[in-house]
Amino acid sequence: MNWKDDVNTVLERDPAARSFREAFYFSPGLHAILLQRISHRQYVKGKINTARAINYFARFLTGADIHPGATIGTGFFIDHAVGVVIGETSIIGDNVSIFQGVTLGGVSTSKGKRHPTIGNNVTIGAGAKVLGNITIGENVKIGAGSVVVKDVPPNSTVVGVPGRVVKREGTAVKVDLRHDELPDPLRDAIMQLTNNISELDHRLERLEKLVEEKNGKQG
Repeated sequence: MNWKDDVNTVLERDPAARSFREAFYFSPGLHAILLQRISHRQYVKGKINTARAINYFARFLTGADIHPGATIGTGFFIDHAVGVVIGETSIIGDNVSIFQGVTLGGVSTSKGKRHPTIGNNVTIGAGAKVLGNITIGENVKIGAGSVVVKDVPPNSTVVGVPGRVVKREGTAVKVDLRHDELPDPLRDAIMQLTNNISELDHRLERLEKLVEEKNGKQG
């Protein structure tokens, strides 16, 4: 992938970047990605120390810790790099967007695949944690602060701790960066329960009035 494509991705998805030059010089998320791509090439060649040295410098410069072993597709975007952690065996598809504080982490000490696989066209909100050797399907949106520890089917949204899946119909092909307006099934269930209780209270009040009126007539 040409480095210019990474810069154009920033211009496409970051409204704060007003020019190619500004995006190239002042986007820490872009710098984290470009340095990871360089370190990944060294990692694949077996030059582990060189790769880790680049990784260490990138972490100091950008605040993101992206392991050289991670495999990252095209169109990857990080909106603010601070606190982003991506583990060694992570696999990230194309057109993926993540926000500050996101972790793609492991839950095992094994040497094998222990980090997530992220499908194409996925958006992961700020502070979200995706943990373990799990698969996030295509066109998934993960809400800010969610903790995901199980596979997520395509065309879904995930919210909460632990993450709860809400199926979405259709296939979204347009990158959607809105990660603050997501459905919350627990909230919806509580609201429905509250409405039901209010309705029962109203019906009980009417019944009590009818009983009082009936007793008054009989007296």
